[in-house]
Amino acid sequence: MNAAFEIVISGLFSGSLYAMMAVGLALIWTTIGVFNFGQGVFATLCAYITWQLVDAAGFGLPLFVSIILALAVMAVIGWLFQLALVRPFIGQPNIVLTVVITTLAAFTILENVTLLTWGPRPKQLPPLIPGNADVLGFGIAAHQLTIIVITPLILAAVWLFLNRTRTGLALRAVSQNEDASLLAGLNVPMMYALAFALSAVLAGLAGVFFGGLKFMSPTMGTEPLVKALVVVIFGGVANLTGPILAAYLIAFFEAVATYFIGFYWTPALLFLVLIVTLMVRPEGLLTGRSRRLT
Repeated sequence: MNAAFEIVISGLFSGSLYAMMAVGLALIWTTIGVFNFGQGVFATLCAYITWQLVDAAGFGLPLFVSIILALAVMAVIGWLFQLALVRPFIGQPNIVLTVVITTLAAFTILENVTLLTWGPRPKQLPPLIPGNADVLGFGIAAHQLTIIVITPLILAAVWLFLNRTRTGLALRAVSQNEDASLLAGLNVPMMYALAFALSAVLAGLAGVFFGGLKFMSPTMGTEPLVKALVVVIFGGVANLTGPILAAYLIAFFEAVATYFIGFYWTPALLFLVLIVTLMVRPEGLLTGRSRRLT
């Protein structure tokens, strides 16, 4: 029973992080039609900026104030990312490959900037809620439980924003038909900027959540990026439901596989499943073929 509980908690926690990373990737893909390989470094930067703001050797601000300020910085960084690395190539026939190259290059540069700025020594953020909680007679870190509970609320808020606000509906319109959106008078470049800013905020939240439980390093964004790519390939990017469901399915798959076959064999098995998925249904198992945002 204890093993089953640990598997469930691990799956829910990892699935929460994967879901936020993957939704950010899906948001950019459905809006602009490119993959942002800088998503992983967004998580890293936000975690380190938060640490700088909250640490006594830095600014010594309260944790939640630090998180809000760091997320605001990430929104600006996301906007600058698309302005410098994506917008100049919009409309070109090779935009997908070009953006892969530019965002991968930016990922490498910013990862090394993080290393030079904060050094290689591991760091850790304070937990959102310190201490442990009791669930069904089993102990769990209150930080983990908090993330498991609030992540669906955050994702629900993103869905409500996209479906119940004028700005969100404008973003959806751009994702469905850019030409018609221009004719309707929508500011399409602003929607591109908004997609990147929101994606950076979601990745930043994932980085902060991770940094409150485990040690941070300048390369901490690489694994979440890879997992988020697996998630969007498995779940598809035509809507937000596919990546969210795929994130939790893959997280539970990892948790079960790690328990039964070990940590080192789990990635190989996961990528075997990914290859089979691409062969059988390349558009993703949990979505259709259209590129739209719902």
